[in-house]
Amino acid sequence: MAPLRLRIEGHRFKDSHSREITLRGINVAGDSKYPKCPDIASHISSNFFDGDNVSFVGRPFPLDEAPIHFGRLRKWGYNTIRYVFTWEAIEHAGPGKYDDEFCDYTVELLRSAKDHGFYVFMDPHQDVWSRFSGGSGAPMWTLYAAGLNPKSFKKTQAALVQNTYSNPAEFPKMIWSTNYTRMVGQTMFTLFWAGKDFAPKAIIDGENIQDHLQSHFIAACKYLAQKIHDAGDLEDRVVIGWESLNEPHRGLIGVQDISVIPAEQQLQLGTSPTAFQGMLTGSGRACEETTWAFGSFGPHQTGKKLVDPKGESAWLPAEYDDSIYGWKRDASWKLGECLWAQHGVWDPSSDALLRKDYFGKHPKTGETLSYELFTNTYFMDHYRKYRDAIRSVHSAAIMFCQPPVMEIPPDIKCTQDDDRNMVHAVHYYDGLTLLTKHWNKLYNVDVIGVLRGKYLTPAFAVKIGEKAIRNCLRDQLKFLRDESLKYMGEHPMIFTEIGIPYDMDDKYAYRTGNYSRQISAVDANHFALEGSQSNGFTWWLYMSQNNHERGDHWNGEDLSIFSQNDYEFPSIPRDGERLSTTSPDRTSPSFSQSQSATDITKVAPHNVHTVIKTATHMPPSQALVPQSTSSEPSSTPGFRAGEAFVRPSAIYTAGDLLKSGFDLRNRTFTLSLVAAKAATEDAPTEIFLPDFHFPAPQTAVSVSSGKWVIQSDEELSSTVQRLRWWHGGGDQMINIQGVKRGTNEALRTSGVEEEDSYLDQCQVKGPCTVM
Repeated sequence: MAPLRLRIEGHRFKDSHSREITLRGINVAGDSKYPKCPDIASHISSNFFDGDNVSFVGRPFPLDEAPIHFGRLRKWGYNTIRYVFTWEAIEHAGPGKYDDEFCDYTVELLRSAKDHGFYVFMDPHQDVWSRFSGGSGAPMWTLYAAGLNPKSFKKTQAALVQNTYSNPAEFPKMIWSTNYTRMVGQTMFTLFWAGKDFAPKAIIDGENIQDHLQSHFIAACKYLAQKIHDAGDLEDRVVIGWESLNEPHRGLIGVQDISVIPAEQQLQLGTSPTAFQGMLTGSGRACEETTWAFGSFGPHQTGKKLVDPKGESAWLPAEYDDSIYGWKRDASWKLGECLWAQHGVWDPSSDALLRKDYFGKHPKTGETLSYELFTNTYFMDHYRKYRDAIRSVHSAAIMFCQPPVMEIPPDIKCTQDDDRNMVHAVHYYDGLTLLTKHWNKLYNVDVIGVLRGKYLTPAFAVKIGEKAIRNCLRDQLKFLRDESLKYMGEHPMIFTEIGIPYDMDDKYAYRTGNYSRQISAVDANHFALEGSQSNGFTWWLYMSQNNHERGDHWNGEDLSIFSQNDYEFPSIPRDGERLSTTSPDRTSPSFSQSQSATDITKVAPHNVHTVIKTATHMPPSQALVPQSTSSEPSSTPGFRAGEAFVRPSAIYTAGDLLKSGFDLRNRTFTLSLVAAKAATEDAPTEIFLPDFHFPAPQTAVSVSSGKWVIQSDEELSSTVQRLRWWHGGGDQMINIQGVKRGTNEALRTSGVEEEDSYLDQCQVKGPCTVM
C-alpha cells in the first residue's frame, strides 16, 4: 500500500517526508446548497415545493469548467477544499432513493480536484435543517416524515423562507439564521438528536423518528463514500476525510423554560417567539411576539407584533396520505395535531402550557440538561455512528469532528473517542461584522470571552480601536485552540468556516470599486488565523455564480471571494510578461486571458501602482467591462480584496512550525520553525509566495541558515510561485520582504498611509537563486 499523502502525527499534519503540512483551504462551493435542475436559488419561488423532482448534477459547477475554478484557487495559494454537498442532493426523491447520477458526477469533479493537487474533505452541509425551512441540507420528505407541512411555514412563521417571502429582494439580512430558534428548526433538531426521549410516540416504519432520520442521513453519506471508494483512485489520494454534520444545533434539548427566551440565545432578529409561542402559532393560534433588530452593539428590542396564522397549522392535516412516500406511521402518532401537545407539553383545548421544563431534564433519568451535556451525549452518540459508517468504507478516513458552534467541545480527552485520526473542526465568524455587514474599526466585542464567562459584565468585553480588534479576534481563535487541546486532546484543529460579508455598507464597494473595508476585515481575520496556532482553515466561501445583484444566491448572503462582476486579482509577471487580469464576462466561465499591450500597461517596479490603479479605474470604454444583464449597470469592478486573501503561507515545513504571519501593510512574511535535522534535498520547507506581493526580482529574503530559491511552478491551468528553503536543524527563521506600493481607494488596507517606496534589489543572507 502506498504511504498516505497526508497523515496525522499528534496535533500536526505530516507528509511522507515528515514535513508539517499547513492546510490553507476554501469551501467549494456555495452553489451546492440548491439544485441545478431546476435552478432554484433561494430568491426563486417557482417549482419550489416540487422538492422530490430535482437534480444537483452540475453542482457546484459544470465539469468542463472545473479546471478553471480549481486552477484559479491553486493560483491563489489554496491547497485544501472543504467539499460542500447536501443530504438532499443524494436522497431527494424519497427515503432510500439515491441519485446515482449525482454521486457519479461528484466522483468526476473530485478527480479534477485531484489533478490540481488538492487535499479534499467532504462536508455534509446543512443550515437550519433544509431549504424548505429556510436553509439547506435535508430533503423535503424529512419534514413530511416529522409530520410537518412546509407549505404552511410562511403563514405560521414556523420558518422564514426567502423563496416564499412576499418580496424576496426585501428578505431581511441574516434573518434566515433565526430559524434555528423557530418552531420547525427546534422541532427537527430535537427529533433528530433525541426523538426517542422526547417524542416516543413518533414512530414511523416501526422505528422512532430519531432513528429514522439519523439512519437515512448516515446511510446517504455512506452511499456517497462507497461511490468514492469504488472509484479506486480518490481515497487518501485526494479525499483525505469526512466532516460530521455541519453546524449541529441542539433544538429544544436543555431549554429549561420554553415560555421565555433562553439567556444563552444570542441572536434575535425580527419577530422573536419563545418556544411555546412557536408551538402556538405553529398550530394556528395568534400570538403577540417581541420584535428585535441588530444594531452596533448587538440585538435590541424594537417593539411587539401580532403573528396571526388565522387557524392555519404548520402540521400536516389528519387526511394527509402517508402512502406518497410508502412509509407507515404508528397509530399513536396523530396527524393534524402538534406533536408536542401529544406529548403533554401543552393543552390544545385551553392553550395552556403544562410542562415548561419538558426539555430541560432527561425524561428517563431526571438529569438537568445543558448544551454541554447535549454535546457529550446526544451529539457524540450520533457522531460515533456516523464515524463508524464512514470508516467501514474509507478505513483511513480522517474524521473532522464538528461540535456545536461556539459551544464547549466534547470532553473526550483520554477516552475511547480520543481518536488519533481525528481533527477538531471549528467555525468562527466575527458576528458584529457579519450581521451588520459593516467593518467597524472603532470597536468590537470579545464574544467568546462573554460566552465563557470571562467578564463580570459584557461591557468589559468591548475592544476599542482597530489594533485591539485585530488582537481580540486573534485571542478568541487562540482561546478556541487551547480549549480544543484541553477537552478533545492532542489533535489538529481546523477552522472549517470563517469569512466576511462583501456587500458591506449597502454595497458601497460595488458602486465604487473600493474594497478597502473588505481588505481590512479579511486581513484582520487572517491575522487572527495566523496567530491562533491552529493547523489551517477553509475560508467561507468560493461561489462560482456570485454577482453584485444576488451575492451568493442564498438568503442574501454575499461572502464569496469570487464574483462574476469583479476583476480577478492580478498577477505581477516576471520580466517580459504582461499583467494577467480577468475579463469579468458573465457569459464566459474562463477569464484568465493575458491582455495585449493595448489593454494594460506593462508592469515594472516603478509603475506597479499606476498599473493597478489603471486596471481598477479605467473608463468603461477602455476597461475590461463586464457584458452584464445585471440590474446594477453602473457598478464598478474591483479586485474583491484579493490583496488580503492572496497571501503567503507555509505549505510544507521541514520541522515543526512555531509561528508565521503576513504583515499586509509592510508586505513582510515571517516564519519560524524548529527542526530535528537539516532539510533534505528532496524535502525542503516550502512557502506559497504570491507574485503580486512578492515579484521575484524585487523580493528580499533573509534566512537564519541554508539556501533558498524562488520558483514558479506550472500546475495544469495555473502558475504557483513558491519559495523553497533548505535550512539546518534547530531553531530557524525566515523573513521575506515584498514590494510595498502606494495605496489608492481600491487597495487601501487598515491604517495604511500612502507609500510609494519600492525595493529595487534583493537583500540576502545566505546563498540564493531566483528562477
